[in-house]
Amino acid sequence: MMIAHSLRGEVFGPAQQLHGATYVVDATFRATDVDAAGIVVDIGCAMDQLKAVLADLTYRNLDDHAELTGVITTTEVLAKLVADRLADRAHAGLLGRPAAELDGIEVTLRESHIAWASYERGL
Repeated sequence: MMIAHSLRGEVFGPAQQLHGATYVVDATFRATDVDAAGIVVDIGCAMDQLKAVLADLTYRNLDDHAELTGVITTTEVLAKLVADRLADRAHAGLLGRPAAELDGIEVTLRESHIAWASYERGL
C-alpha cells in the first residue's frame, strides 16, 4: 500500500510535512483450531478482502480522505483501521468461515525490516 500523509504534532518532526509511505500489509487470522478443511480462513477470500479494504487508501493522500479527517494517520492507526475493516468483513461472512469461529485478527504494516507496527483485535 502506497500512501501520502502528514502527521500533526512536534513529536513527528519532519514527518509533519506531506510525505509518502509504502507499506507491506500482513493480516493474520487467529482461531483456537482449524476447521474441517484444516484451515483458519480461506486464504483466497482473505486476500480478496484485504485488497478490498486497502483499495480506497492506496495511492491516496490520507490528509484528504473523508473517513480520516482530523485523524493522525500513524502506522498504528492505519493498522487498526485495516483490522477493524477486516473484522467487519469477517462478521459479514466474507472470509469463508463464520466470525464466531475466529478469535482475532492482527494487522502489521511494514515500512522496512526495522520499522513496522501491528494492531491486534478480537472478534
